[in-house]
Amino acid sequence: MSHENDFPRVGFIGLGAMGVPMARRVAEAGYPLMVFDADSARTAQVAASLSAEAAQNAGELGKTCQIVVTMLPTSDVVSDVLFGDNGLAAALARGSIVVDMTSGSPSKTQEIAKKLEQSSIALCDAPVSGGVPRAKTGELAIMLGGDAATIERIRPLVSCMGTSLTVVGGVGSAHAMKALNNLVSAGGFLIGMEALLIGSRFGLSPETMVDVLNASTGMNNSTQKKFKQFVLSRKFDAGFGLDLMVKDLGIALEVASQTDTTTPLSSLCLELWSAAKKTLGPGQDHTSVARFQELIAGSELGQEPR
Repeated sequence: MSHENDFPRVGFIGLGAMGVPMARRVAEAGYPLMVFDADSARTAQVAASLSAEAAQNAGELGKTCQIVVTMLPTSDVVSDVLFGDNGLAAALARGSIVVDMTSGSPSKTQEIAKKLEQSSIALCDAPVSGGVPRAKTGELAIMLGGDAATIERIRPLVSCMGTSLTVVGGVGSAHAMKALNNLVSAGGFLIGMEALLIGSRFGLSPETMVDVLNASTGMNNSTQKKFKQFVLSRKFDAGFGLDLMVKDLGIALEVASQTDTTTPLSSLCLELWSAAKKTLGPGQDHTSVARFQELIAGSELGQEPR
């Protein structure tokens, strides 16, 4: 059954680990869809798998889509896609909406929004939390920043991708919130992992410690959804990159600096995650920070200290 007359035409730019399952949710909801990625082979492959159209560049996509979703690595990449060669912004019609689901920089997002506003194009920042598993099921937590009218226009679309939608403020506010969420998540991982290392060296079972933490006040997202699944299993494949976590922590500290907030714990958190990225090298999953913590502790979980 076609819904072409019911739904606005949607463009989706950025077909990475998160982008593909998110775009699939949009397609399955019945939205007419056009996709684009910097990797042209990937664009063609994903378009075929979703029965969507493949765009040759962002400009081609912008000519026919009323709402465009960007799911890209950084705000700088978003800006390049919008304002670079064959740019999206020049092709979009007045009244169009850009939904930036990138984990971006709040200040850069606000700059981009001001430039788009000159052409009567609205921007809403809508970063997500929940990782690849919840992207596949459409159960992401989505933070929304923008004016009320724009958010209401995109609400049916983002509802295809997430079950928890929270309006946090004006443009840029959702990107600030996402970075702060990841700051808390990153800190919880580090302290939980340190506790496991201390207990392991004392002789406690890491598996038992995780069970106790999850039944007690030490419970957090890492104890519930990361330690057994990705650290104790030694899989280290949660689907979110270490480099992206470091980027998000940098954004959180950028907001701290802009607001003149003293952040000793947050600064140490960024320092440790950055050191892990430098030590472990590129292409690592964020849960591999546990290997860095084992390295500086001098022992692996469940093994005798070296």
